[in-house]
Amino acid sequence: MGLLETAKREKNYVSSMLALLKTVKDVKPDGSLTVADLIEDWALRKPDNLAIIFEDREITYGELDAAANRVARWAEANGIGRGDVVALVMENKPEYITTWYGIAKLGARLALINNNLAGSALAHTLNISGADHIILDANLIENYSSAADKLEREMKVWAQGGDVQGAEDWDKAIAEQDGSLYPVTARRGMKTKDNFVYIYTSGTTGLPKAANISHFRFMMIGLGFAGATRIKEADRMYMTLPLYHATGGVGGTVAALSQGAAVILRRKFSASAFFDDCIKYDATMFTYIGELCRYLLNAPENPNERNHKIRNCIGNGLRPEVWGPFQERYALPNIVEFYGSTEGNVSLFNVDSKPGAIGRVPNYMLKLLPNRIVKFDVENEDVIRNEDGFCIEADFDEAGEAIGKIDTSNPRTSFEGYSNKEATEKKILRDVFEKGDMWFRTGDLLKKDKHGYFYFVDRIGDTFRWKGENVATSEVGEVLSHIDGIEEANVYGVEVPGADGRAGMASVVVAGDLDRANLRKILERDLPAYARPIFLRLQGEMEVTGTFKHRKVDLVKEGFDPDQIADPIIWLNPATGDYDDLTAESYAAIIDGSIRI
Repeated sequence: MGLLETAKREKNYVSSMLALLKTVKDVKPDGSLTVADLIEDWALRKPDNLAIIFEDREITYGELDAAANRVARWAEANGIGRGDVVALVMENKPEYITTWYGIAKLGARLALINNNLAGSALAHTLNISGADHIILDANLIENYSSAADKLEREMKVWAQGGDVQGAEDWDKAIAEQDGSLYPVTARRGMKTKDNFVYIYTSGTTGLPKAANISHFRFMMIGLGFAGATRIKEADRMYMTLPLYHATGGVGGTVAALSQGAAVILRRKFSASAFFDDCIKYDATMFTYIGELCRYLLNAPENPNERNHKIRNCIGNGLRPEVWGPFQERYALPNIVEFYGSTEGNVSLFNVDSKPGAIGRVPNYMLKLLPNRIVKFDVENEDVIRNEDGFCIEADFDEAGEAIGKIDTSNPRTSFEGYSNKEATEKKILRDVFEKGDMWFRTGDLLKKDKHGYFYFVDRIGDTFRWKGENVATSEVGEVLSHIDGIEEANVYGVEVPGADGRAGMASVVVAGDLDRANLRKILERDLPAYARPIFLRLQGEMEVTGTFKHRKVDLVKEGFDPDQIADPIIWLNPATGDYDDLTAESYAAIIDGSIRI
């Protein structure tokens, strides 16, 4: 890169970071600003601005505020006050936003429950929420019914959007309330650092944990998105991600509402309707998850798919092999990839749209953004320490665990933890570079180049050892996804008796007949021998979370026994060098050691 290009890159980075910092400068944890104040200000100044567009409904800021005032008075009338928790189980719709906005007005708290959960998982999230009231979308009654007998406390159920036997009519109760401005005095004495919502981890590696999200963090996430995308009052943010999740429900939504812009809501993501909606509702931005972009890239071509007004989009998980084709196909001027977890203090933004990068921290910003990558032992799943007991910073382009300094004197690097103290402690790494320091553990393997760009490598626990080498599931997945006939790939390691480490296995969604010879040829060309998957499970569809993350826990447990798995399994047979059908006889020979892989 020449001097001119370098100067241009640094100018863009500095101006973008200054815009971001300017957006969040007034949010201080010891201040009194709350989420309610942020939106209420726009409702009072620009009541006729469009706030939400949903199907055939248009809701102004004035109407949004009136609806939230009714929610606040409903809560007060039912004995819900400051610090009390209400559980929200609802699909994407305007009532979702008016509910958390209204709850914020009187200083209560909200548990944002994944609306895909049912049975024990749903019961678990409700039990740990501490809520006495549940606002339940009538469309989700079957999910709730499957969990009701597993609840550990009595909760009053309020049904929204229809009648539910045994539940109170929430819509009727709200309609009876006064919509005039709810007294600001109700929030007197509140601090920005007070808890506001519980947002739950995705549950890909076990039962979900409830992350504490204060008004401070809620606003910082949304305003961070606003600053990174430079969203303006005239913008319209298209939102198909679930509102119970931080990326969509906080990042994209609050980015728009904090700037007087509009949120275009869709009940659920649809690849076929995505850009038609963007065109119909004049969207100028959208929020994404990486798998959403993959689905869009695999969707049939639409003659109108480039006739949109999108100028920017923001999200995370956009894989390098998808980025270029996705951006080119849909004529997207700018993509802002970010990195961060709901509860963590490591936040990165790729403000100059460098394909594949998840963010950047040049050397001159290390003090302001104390994020580091430390050497990591994949086999033992722990950081590597030197003879003095301290962690070792990874070299350029070396994968290691990303960590963020926890500094109690700096609110932007705080860690608010979970509702469970033990789970909170597990995420804190102590005595990292000096005695007594504390750093947040992301649980992710990242690497950084000499220009300060960060790249995602894998989740810790997903990377595994085979033949004495580290195998990154994300890298294997990228290669598989480029092979004709493979639509999706979920890579993991499975234990094989007598073998050192875990053998590579992938669950793949196949369109039509898979050319096995071509599969072997590409894997031999693009992957070292130790990284080539031994087993491939051919599935009809991939099981994902509500935010499109692949589930691996059950796949790992099920292993590769063809008698226990209904899906066809093929394997890299060392005798033939080809991917052959895995039979019960071959499986038995692998298990007893007759066949060594």
